[in-house]
Amino acid sequence: MSSRTVGRLFRRGGGRLRRGMVVALASLAAAAALGSAEARTVRIVQAQTLELRRLDDQEIVIISGDDQGSQVELRVDDDVVRAARVEYNRTRRTLTLVGAATYRTARDGQTLTGEDLVVDLGQEQLTGEDVIISDADLEIRGGQVERVPGQLRATQGYFTPCAKCGRTPNDYAFRAERLIVYPGDRLVAYRAQLLIADFPVLYLPVVVLPLNDPDRQPRLVVGNGAPDGLTVEADLPFSVGTSTLGTTLLRYYENRDPSIGLGVSLRSYAPLPFVDRVNLYTLAQPKPFAADGTQRVGYDLDFDLTARGRVPLTLAVRDLDYSLNVLRRDIGRSETDPERGVTRVTFGANVEYPLFSAQFNYVDRFGPEPTTALTTPLRQPELVIDPKPVTLGGFSADFRVSAGRYTGQSNPLSRSATSQGVNISTTRLEEQHALSFTASPWRNADLTLRNTFTGRYYGTGARTVNLEAGGTLTQRFNETNTFGVSYNYIRIEGTSPFAFDAVAGRRLSAPLTLDLNTVPVRDVTFRATYTRDLILPPNSAGQLPATFRLGVNRAPVNLTYNLAYNFGTGELENTSFNVTVGDPNSGRVTVMPATPARPATATSPAVPARPETVTRSSRWPAPNLTLTASGSYTRTGGYDPFTVRATVTDDVRTNNFSVYATHDIDTPRLSAVGFEASAATTFDNVLNPVSLTARENLDLLTPRLTGSYALTWRGEYTLSTAHDLLLDQPETARESGTVTFSVGTAAGRATNWQLTYGGPYDFRRQGWTRPSLTGTLRATRPGQSLAVAAVLNTPGLDQPRTEFSRADVNAVWQFGSRAALSGRAVYTRTRSGTFPDDVATDTLVLDPVRVGVALGNGPRPGAYLTASLRQTVVWQNGQRVGDWNFTPVIGLTIDRCCWALQAEIDLSIRRYRLAIGLPGSTSYPLFDYGEESGLSIPLLP
Repeated sequence: MSSRTVGRLFRRGGGRLRRGMVVALASLAAAAALGSAEARTVRIVQAQTLELRRLDDQEIVIISGDDQGSQVELRVDDDVVRAARVEYNRTRRTLTLVGAATYRTARDGQTLTGEDLVVDLGQEQLTGEDVIISDADLEIRGGQVERVPGQLRATQGYFTPCAKCGRTPNDYAFRAERLIVYPGDRLVAYRAQLLIADFPVLYLPVVVLPLNDPDRQPRLVVGNGAPDGLTVEADLPFSVGTSTLGTTLLRYYENRDPSIGLGVSLRSYAPLPFVDRVNLYTLAQPKPFAADGTQRVGYDLDFDLTARGRVPLTLAVRDLDYSLNVLRRDIGRSETDPERGVTRVTFGANVEYPLFSAQFNYVDRFGPEPTTALTTPLRQPELVIDPKPVTLGGFSADFRVSAGRYTGQSNPLSRSATSQGVNISTTRLEEQHALSFTASPWRNADLTLRNTFTGRYYGTGARTVNLEAGGTLTQRFNETNTFGVSYNYIRIEGTSPFAFDAVAGRRLSAPLTLDLNTVPVRDVTFRATYTRDLILPPNSAGQLPATFRLGVNRAPVNLTYNLAYNFGTGELENTSFNVTVGDPNSGRVTVMPATPARPATATSPAVPARPETVTRSSRWPAPNLTLTASGSYTRTGGYDPFTVRATVTDDVRTNNFSVYATHDIDTPRLSAVGFEASAATTFDNVLNPVSLTARENLDLLTPRLTGSYALTWRGEYTLSTAHDLLLDQPETARESGTVTFSVGTAAGRATNWQLTYGGPYDFRRQGWTRPSLTGTLRATRPGQSLAVAAVLNTPGLDQPRTEFSRADVNAVWQFGSRAALSGRAVYTRTRSGTFPDDVATDTLVLDPVRVGVALGNGPRPGAYLTASLRQTVVWQNGQRVGDWNFTPVIGLTIDRCCWALQAEIDLSIRRYRLAIGLPGSTSYPLFDYGEESGLSIPLLP
């Protein structure tokens, strides 16, 4: 088939592969199909034309975009290819990206941009000229680039970590004759020049730039101090092939014996068949000096090995999966730590077959014998067989068997186990099963029989049994009524030698339960439940009381009554009731019109005449009145207060008024009275914009009066008052409680203010003792916030002066994206002594006040200048206490994409610090100077 014919067929079919239509090239018909290149799948996401050519016995498929410049988009597995034109050589299995093209690798997260890129699908290689490679860490430009599995090679290359910032020129970069990139691990450049602001300053034969995650960055820490002397800690990353990444751990301690420590930390992906992941961390570190300064000889060892994998089995439902962990932690443990020198091994394997599943577990420890109890048992080993549940009609059965040898804490209730020590080792066989049967023996009857059993048998001769068998028969009658009989036989006995599976004592019980649910009349429910243990004596404390529940929901009455009575002891355990009388719909009338009689026909019977009927919800005479009463009694706690409440509700349900009274039956006397009210105008939100809430409670036992009132206008402004007063205060007390009045805006608004007057109040002397006027203002806008609070003391019975006692200002103000101001200032005044000779102490606290300015032109500032001030100033009787020390902290941060310089001047302690931050590391202090500590250069030993 010629290219002209293919093009004509393609145009006849629509002439366009639209975005979203993912067409697998391997499935295209006839000669137009691209096929599959080895194991790699190529799919078309977007294209305009498709053409097949044959040149020198080679089949070439040409995929092009449209004339308006839209590109071709392909998927090579998960990689994304975009180009104006793509030529696919089916014979050589290569893709040629003609013109400007991009190739995005899903595995490495890299984007390759260049002219005339060639992709070899068979060998997974890519070559091209004048290619730009970019990812999240750096940008590489190469005259000639070749990509092979696990590597990128470039000649005449240029690379820089600063390209992602978009600054020109780059802070520093490298130009090299040859580059090799190991994605996700490192970049190696040969015969390279170091460029500062694109100006060559240094020649280096080899440059190695780590591209690792932060936890795999090279690390070097040098220190010098007693008792170790000179110390060096170095972490050096490495890689083995394309699936194993690791870090070599080197340690040097000048005064320890030995002085050198070694270790490795690595993770490997699918290093061997049937192994999916391996993690290894091990470090042999010289032992540190003892607490008394004695030198200890030898090594402390940390070892942590984790492996996971799968093994395919022919008849299994899924692959066998396993996990292995070997753990030892000595570093940091004292010589007396019981876990020192202990290696723990945990292994587990799971497999599932069509008829059963199996599990193998091995948990053990090696090292010194344990001297403390093993709360987590050792399984040395354990095998679990779990057959699939079996169902035959209404019968079902489920079994589970496990066997193994265990070591764990001895059961304190077993004398034979505790005689062997704090821990015991023995074998155990456990069998579990659950049997059930369901049937319907006759009409409206349900029968359920069940049996569950767990038996454990130990090598010491001990055993434990947990058996529960029983059944339930439920009979339904008249649709809404049920009667049920349930019987259980429970037997728990035996003593386990282990504490981890010990049973909670011995139990023999046979409870018989009768349960009746009925609706004796319309809108009335009744339930009675009685349980009798046939093994225990009738008057035993273990016998449960019979419970009764009555519910009435017929307007205007809603009643709930509960009672629990113990027939064995003849005592009332508890009772409670709650009754509500009221019907807001009692005034509504429903009229059903009359219907004439209808004679019988061949298809329907005769219908008699029906007169007009008038129905009401109930005969409750007061639709707006609701009465509520509640009370309760318990045998152990006695009577709870009896409460009666009456509520009057307007036609608008938000307007209501209620009064209540509480009676203490034990005293007996009236304990509390009160009322609650709420009202809101509803005619018009502007003409009648008022809402009111009120609450008042009088505790007659204390006596104590509490209440609050609030009046809100238009939902914005609120006038309120609250009080809490003792009506019979002690003779020595000078205050009865508090009384306050407030006015302000409703809470939750962006701009909120409030004024409050009041404070402690003496009911006997009829006045405030220490009143105050408090004002608050909060305003919030995007990038700005202001909070102001002030307290003004006013004259009262025990407070003769008018003066400010506290002022608090907290503000945040952002000026665009280049400057910001924030801070908090608090002023307080306190007095000591007796009026009029008392002394005032004023305190001003700035905690802190901050100013920040961004420097530089461009979208991202290049430097930040900050200043913060923390200050406390005290005046006593108008005179400043101490000297005024203006002690701000000034900081300068130069922020670049791949490095940052931080300088700080603390004038309060006269300290000067300079640090630099590099990629993948914290800040390295360059020097630290203070008047007391002197000059320190931490990087120098």
